[in-house]
Amino acid sequence: METLKNRLPEHAKDLRLNLSSLASETVLDEAKKAGTFIASAIASRNGEVVRAVLEEFAPRLDPADLKAAQAAAAVMAMNNVYYRFVHLVESEEYAKLPAKLRMNVMANPGTSKENFELWSLAVSAVNGCGKCLIAHERVLRASGLTAEQVQAAVRIAAVVHAVAVTLEAEELAMMRAG
Repeated sequence: METLKNRLPEHAKDLRLNLSSLASETVLDEAKKAGTFIASAIASRNGEVVRAVLEEFAPRLDPADLKAAQAAAAVMAMNNVYYRFVHLVESEEYAKLPAKLRMNVMANPGTSKENFELWSLAVSAVNGCGKCLIAHERVLRASGLTAEQVQAAVRIAAVVHAVAVTLEAEELAMMRAG
């Protein structure tokens, strides 16, 4: 993570500081925090960020939890597009139709339901799917997570995504200047 933080330009100093504080966040247990970082990094679609986050946080998860965080990012990449469409289109007809998309991993994610829901929420925040955010937040709150824990996951998603966007912008600027 230090390499990643050091790659951020001076104008992104707040992101460096936020990465540091979120990496030592104590509101979430280690598995929830590590999985949130990993799922958010994958959702942010930046290879450098994914590699750095996996290097830092994958060792903190058992193999089943790591696979579940990756699965949350994968299935939510699909679901966020589909359910965002259902939510935004001005026709109730689509909401009544079955999705007809395989998402078996949601029933048996290989981790606790709470972890998988939290990681799915983080990915949904990155992908901007309001319908999924509402659904996952409700499940998490009903399972006993506090508003502070849900907020911590979304803060992680926001910062990881911002780091990915900033690094991509820097790379494009370097390519243009060179």
